[in-house]
Amino acid sequence: MAALCPVMPVDHHCVDAQAWAALARHMHAQGARLLTLWGDDTRALRGGFTVYACWLHGQALTLAELQLPPGVTHYPALHDLFPVAARLQRAMRDLLGVQALGMDARPWLRHAAWPDDVFPLRHDAPAAPACGDPALERYAFIGVDGEGVHEIAVGPVHAGVIEPGQFRFSVVGEKVLRLEERLGFTHKGVEKRFEQLSLADGVRLAARLSGDSATAYAWAYCMALEALAGVQPPARALHWRAIVLERERLANHLGDIGAIGNDGGFGFALAQFSRLKEDVLRMNARVFGARYPMDAVQPGGVAVDPDADACESLRAQCDSLQVEVQRLKAILDQHEGLQDRFKTTGRVLPELARSLGLLGLAARASGQDLDLRCLPGFAPYDRLGVKVAVEMGGDVAARVAVRFAELFESLRLCGELLATLPDGMVATPMPATIAPGLALGVVEGWRGPAFIALHAGPGTSIARCHPHDPSWQNWPALEWAVIKDIVPDFPLINKSFNLSYSGHDG
Repeated sequence: MAALCPVMPVDHHCVDAQAWAALARHMHAQGARLLTLWGDDTRALRGGFTVYACWLHGQALTLAELQLPPGVTHYPALHDLFPVAARLQRAMRDLLGVQALGMDARPWLRHAAWPDDVFPLRHDAPAAPACGDPALERYAFIGVDGEGVHEIAVGPVHAGVIEPGQFRFSVVGEKVLRLEERLGFTHKGVEKRFEQLSLADGVRLAARLSGDSATAYAWAYCMALEALAGVQPPARALHWRAIVLERERLANHLGDIGAIGNDGGFGFALAQFSRLKEDVLRMNARVFGARYPMDAVQPGGVAVDPDADACESLRAQCDSLQVEVQRLKAILDQHEGLQDRFKTTGRVLPELARSLGLLGLAARASGQDLDLRCLPGFAPYDRLGVKVAVEMGGDVAARVAVRFAELFESLRLCGELLATLPDGMVATPMPATIAPGLALGVVEGWRGPAFIALHAGPGTSIARCHPHDPSWQNWPALEWAVIKDIVPDFPLINKSFNLSYSGHDG
């Protein structure tokens, strides 16, 4: 039997409701992070729905599979132990009609886009349901009472060219007492769309879940599909996947550092780092055929194999970026006004980060030593000795420091990957058909782990595909990070996380 995940051991438990709750308590006691939660309409196969939970613990995954009896649409809740579950449970209820006991009754993804008695991920759901009644779905934000307290409503439409999200601030003067988010405005029905695609075509949709993480999601999808097919990509293909992934990390960190500097009142940073990001994207277009190479990673390997001259251009750009980023970092580090804005602003201390289950760069900036590129079985990273950037401050300054450290490490990794590029093919042929089953893919993208749970159906069909973005874990942390800071610092704090709307909303 093929491994559930090629890069991590998976402890798979088929449980009843009582064992589900017991396993959740055990995972919490062990300090595991709830990675994701999803459900499946398996009534035709088993008579009832199936609920899945996946935890990340050290260098392994634990997967719980709860098969609900026919007619049962509730299961033991996880939100008391794992805060991220609160919103995941609401999303599952909106999409599948399966409810956690004692959960928040407010919708999360639905936004009156379909009636409250229609559940799109059920196989008997109408293809094009009527919209719900917005007048009946006024969202009940939680208020804060007290002398001098007032609310500031922001969004869902913003002044900048960003995706929609709604934020409700409770403030006294300019000090933030509470922030509540409402997301889901960019829900596109991608999990339903996956069911209409073949296993081979699903990678195109996976790469477009969150455009700035195209390589991470495409790799995670291919990892799961290759596990189902029993296919091992060639070593040369894995090197190219890692190179494209690290260049994705480079582009995003460069852009974010510039934008964070701009929100701190230092427009020079935006101009200079935007220039460097543009250089990376133009080189991508020249070498890989697209500024954002969404279709570079393909099942069985990659669709690109640049020649020696292109490899030399990539190496030369890494050398140039190393010098320029070092020079700009010194300027930012010595800018007292900017550092004053960064330090102690938007803090998420290590204990809170552990409690919330933060992932990715936001977690590493809050003392969490977690980077899946360090997994012992994750080729080709397992031969490169990835240096994990960890800061303890948990503030904007720490998140910027992690970005700089990861920039320099990505440049080093790209250089080593290019210098040790193996000979050979860049793709292994995929079989014509794949047996039904479940496999998991997880890749450390620039924002954190991009996760795919892929259920293969008969022939070449997708029975179910559940993607998960680390923004699910990190959006709630933003609500904590702004407390006791002032409203004008929110754009700076928000940008220091730079979480995905599209990847989260699905």
